[in-house]
Amino acid sequence: MEQAEDSAMKQIKFSVPGQPFGKQRPKFSRAGQYVKTYTPDETVSYENLVKLMYQQAAKGKMFSEDAALDVRIIAYYEIPKSISKKKRKAMLEHKIRPTKKPDWDNIGKIICDSLNKVAYRDDSAVVDAQVRKFYSENPRVDVSIRVIGADQI
Repeated sequence: MEQAEDSAMKQIKFSVPGQPFGKQRPKFSRAGQYVKTYTPDETVSYENLVKLMYQQAAKGKMFSEDAALDVRIIAYYEIPKSISKKKRKAMLEHKIRPTKKPDWDNIGKIICDSLNKVAYRDDSAVVDAQVRKFYSENPRVDVSIRVIGADQI
Protein backbone atom coordinates (compact mmCIF):
# COMPACT_ATOMS: atom_id res chain seq x y z
CA MET A 1 0.00 0.00 0.00
CA GLU A 2 2.84 2.42 0.81
CA GLN A 3 4.42 1.89 -2.59
CA ALA A 4 1.24 3.04 -4.36
CA GLU A 5 1.19 6.10 -2.10
CA ASP A 6 4.78 6.98 -3.03
CA SER A 7 4.10 6.64 -6.75
CA ALA A 8 1.08 8.94 -6.62
CA MET A 9 1.85 12.17 -8.39
CA LYS A 10 2.06 15.31 -6.25
CA GLN A 11 2.85 17.97 -8.86
CA ILE A 12 3.51 18.41 -12.57
CA LYS A 13 4.47 21.28 -14.85
CA PHE A 14 4.29 21.30 -18.63
CA SER A 15 3.94 23.70 -21.55
CA VAL A 16 1.67 23.73 -24.57
CA PRO A 17 3.49 25.43 -27.48
CA GLY A 18 1.87 28.07 -29.66
CA GLN A 19 -0.64 30.87 -29.28
CA PRO A 20 -3.12 30.40 -26.38
CA PHE A 21 -6.41 28.89 -27.49
CA GLY A 22 -9.78 29.03 -25.76
CA LYS A 23 -12.56 26.47 -25.63
CA GLN A 24 -15.03 27.14 -28.44
CA ARG A 25 -18.77 26.76 -28.14
CA PRO A 26 -20.26 23.53 -29.50
CA LYS A 27 -21.59 23.67 -33.04
CA PHE A 28 -24.95 22.40 -34.23
CA SER A 29 -26.05 20.93 -37.54
CA ARG A 30 -29.48 19.81 -38.67
CA ALA A 31 -30.09 16.41 -40.25
CA GLY A 32 -33.77 16.34 -41.14
CA GLN A 33 -35.68 16.85 -37.91
CA TYR A 34 -32.68 15.98 -35.74
CA VAL A 35 -30.02 18.37 -34.44
CA LYS A 36 -26.49 17.05 -34.09
CA THR A 37 -24.09 18.70 -31.62
CA TYR A 38 -20.35 18.52 -32.25
CA THR A 39 -17.10 20.04 -31.03
CA PRO A 40 -15.27 22.26 -33.57
CA ASP A 41 -12.16 20.67 -35.14
CA GLU A 42 -9.83 23.41 -33.84
CA THR A 43 -10.93 22.69 -30.26
CA VAL A 44 -10.42 18.94 -30.69
CA SER A 45 -6.93 19.50 -32.17
CA TYR A 46 -5.87 21.79 -29.32
CA GLU A 47 -7.27 19.41 -26.67
CA ASN A 48 -5.22 16.59 -28.25
CA LEU A 49 -2.09 18.79 -28.13
CA VAL A 50 -2.69 19.51 -24.42
CA LYS A 51 -3.09 15.76 -23.72
CA LEU A 52 0.09 14.96 -25.63
CA MET A 53 2.16 17.57 -23.80
CA TYR A 54 0.82 16.35 -20.42
CA GLN A 55 1.50 12.69 -21.26
CA GLN A 56 5.08 13.48 -22.31
CA ALA A 57 5.71 15.25 -19.00
CA ALA A 58 3.82 12.78 -16.76
CA LYS A 59 5.05 9.57 -18.42
CA GLY A 60 1.69 7.87 -17.92
CA LYS A 61 1.08 8.95 -14.33
CA MET A 62 -2.22 10.37 -13.07
CA PHE A 63 -3.25 12.13 -9.89
CA SER A 64 -5.05 9.92 -7.36
CA GLU A 65 -8.86 9.90 -7.50
CA ASP A 66 -9.34 11.56 -4.12
CA ALA A 67 -6.78 14.34 -4.70
CA ALA A 68 -7.88 17.97 -4.44
CA LEU A 69 -6.02 19.86 -7.15
CA ASP A 70 -4.70 23.38 -7.67
CA VAL A 71 -4.21 24.39 -11.34
CA ARG A 72 -2.14 27.41 -12.38
CA ILE A 73 -2.16 28.45 -16.03
CA ILE A 74 -0.05 31.20 -17.58
CA ALA A 75 -0.96 32.06 -21.16
CA TYR A 76 1.78 33.83 -23.09
CA TYR A 77 0.53 35.71 -26.16
CA GLU A 78 2.66 36.63 -29.15
CA ILE A 79 3.74 40.26 -29.26
CA PRO A 80 2.17 42.03 -32.28
CA LYS A 81 4.68 42.67 -35.10
CA SER A 82 3.71 46.33 -35.60
CA ILE A 83 4.37 47.51 -32.07
CA SER A 84 6.78 50.24 -30.97
CA LYS A 85 10.03 49.28 -29.22
CA LYS A 86 8.83 51.09 -26.09
CA LYS A 87 5.55 49.13 -25.95
CA ARG A 88 7.38 45.89 -26.80
CA LYS A 89 9.71 46.43 -23.82
CA ALA A 90 6.73 47.15 -21.54
CA MET A 91 5.01 43.95 -22.78
CA LEU A 92 8.11 41.85 -22.06
CA GLU A 93 8.33 43.41 -18.58
CA HIS A 94 4.65 42.47 -18.01
CA LYS A 95 3.68 46.12 -17.63
CA ILE A 96 1.26 45.80 -20.58
CA ARG A 97 -0.91 42.68 -20.49
CA PRO A 98 -3.13 41.12 -23.19
CA THR A 99 -6.78 42.14 -23.04
CA LYS A 100 -7.71 40.22 -26.16
CA LYS A 101 -9.36 36.90 -26.86
CA PRO A 102 -9.39 34.16 -25.85
CA ASP A 103 -10.91 35.01 -22.49
CA TRP A 104 -9.11 33.69 -19.42
CA ASP A 105 -12.00 31.37 -18.51
CA ASN A 106 -12.02 29.72 -21.95
CA ILE A 107 -8.26 29.07 -21.68
CA GLY A 108 -8.77 27.44 -18.27
CA LYS A 109 -11.72 25.41 -19.55
CA ILE A 110 -9.92 23.93 -22.55
CA ILE A 111 -6.86 22.97 -20.46
CA CYS A 112 -8.86 21.39 -17.62
CA ASP A 113 -11.35 19.63 -19.94
CA SER A 114 -8.49 18.22 -22.03
CA LEU A 115 -6.96 16.54 -19.00
CA ASN A 116 -10.12 14.63 -17.97
CA LYS A 117 -9.30 10.90 -17.72
CA VAL A 118 -5.66 11.74 -18.59
CA ALA A 119 -4.31 13.66 -15.58
CA TYR A 120 -7.28 13.08 -13.27
CA ARG A 121 -10.59 11.27 -13.28
CA ASP A 122 -12.60 14.48 -13.76
CA ASP A 123 -11.86 18.20 -13.60
CA SER A 124 -14.25 18.46 -10.66
CA ALA A 125 -11.10 17.54 -8.66
CA VAL A 126 -9.83 21.06 -9.36
CA VAL A 127 -10.68 23.08 -6.26
CA ASP A 128 -8.42 26.08 -6.85
CA ALA A 129 -7.29 27.64 -10.14
CA GLN A 130 -5.68 30.72 -11.61
CA VAL A 131 -5.31 31.84 -15.22
CA ARG A 132 -2.94 34.71 -16.04
CA LYS A 133 -2.23 36.37 -19.40
CA PHE A 134 1.10 37.90 -20.47
CA TYR A 135 3.03 38.71 -23.64
CA SER A 136 6.16 36.81 -24.69
CA GLU A 137 8.43 36.25 -27.67
CA ASN A 138 7.69 32.56 -27.14
CA PRO A 139 3.86 32.12 -27.22
CA ARG A 140 2.73 29.15 -25.16
CA VAL A 141 0.60 28.06 -22.22
CA ASP A 142 2.43 26.95 -19.07
CA VAL A 143 0.43 24.62 -16.81
CA SER A 144 1.19 23.64 -13.23
CA ILE A 145 -0.99 21.16 -11.34
CA ARG A 146 -0.40 20.19 -7.73
CA VAL A 147 -2.15 18.26 -5.01
CA ILE A 148 -3.43 20.39 -2.17
CA GLY A 149 -2.52 18.57 1.02
CA ALA A 150 -4.74 18.34 4.09
CA ASP A 151 -2.11 20.41 5.94
CA GLN A 152 -2.70 23.31 3.54
CA ILE A 153 -6.47 23.57 4.00
